[in-house]
Amino acid sequence: MTRIRTGPTPPRTGTRTRTRPPRPVRIGPRAAAALVLVTLIGVAAFGWPLLADGQSALARSQDAPWLFAALLPLLVAVVVATIADQGMDAKAVAMLGVLAAVGAALRPLGAGTAGLEPMFFLMVLSGRVLGPGFGFVLGGVTMFASALLTGGVGPWMPFQMLALGWFSLGAGLLPGPERIRGRAELAMLAAYGFLGSFAYGTVMNLQGWVLLQGMGQGVSFHPGDPVPANLARFLAYCLATSLGWDLGRAALTVVLTLTLGGTLLRALRRATRKAAFDASVSFDSPGGSGLGHAPEGVRADT
Repeated sequence: MTRIRTGPTPPRTGTRTRTRPPRPVRIGPRAAAALVLVTLIGVAAFGWPLLADGQSALARSQDAPWLFAALLPLLVAVVVATIADQGMDAKAVAMLGVLAAVGAALRPLGAGTAGLEPMFFLMVLSGRVLGPGFGFVLGGVTMFASALLTGGVGPWMPFQMLALGWFSLGAGLLPGPERIRGRAELAMLAAYGFLGSFAYGTVMNLQGWVLLQGMGQGVSFHPGDPVPANLARFLAYCLATSLGWDLGRAALTVVLTLTLGGTLLRALRRATRKAAFDASVSFDSPGGSGLGHAPEGVRADT
């Protein structure tokens, strides 16, 4: 009689080790290259007013934001397809659909009220547990679904998808998922959520700031002006228009992470273990010579 057991195989020496939890999407070389490429183009899409030479046609053109808005969805789609091609199975797609639906439903609960957006709390914890590849896909899909749900479809939506994808990806890149647990982990995630919420608001301000000219000499974008002058105006614009919104988003993310984060982390990790994303079946002979090599997390006992 053969019995298949999934999950991490305990060491035979009697020592106790902590293995890296399974993740539904692993970033391979092609997916990593695609992520780097779309990140570089995304930086150019957000920061072209500050990156372009003052004498260039790009710095003086009003068509650049719309060109980037048309280009970014294609790039995000390429990255999502590349990551999915690395091994996103039916279980990972199902988990992606559930979390994206929950995130899309959470956004209308606070949007429009002092910047309170509880979906950022979910993105931090999901990226932490499920990894950077899954986090990037989840951030983009969640923002797309929430835009359809709230009627927020517009040229800003691709920028929001990319920015939230970066936000969730960063949570998956935080150090020590197999070592840092408990209060230390929650404190780290809360700090990341606080800083990341401000970073998200800042890059989205940069996307819209170039389209809002004529607001005043101290805060408007002046095409062709030196970078330090435009950067000073941009910082003044952020302080005058969005600081309160970003602070509300950051504070809510911290509060939800510290109060509900432990429970949700355990639930996500339990769901990930039960899904057994990395598990496959292999059989060993009774004598231990082995009919095949058993991958990590699966052992066949006879």
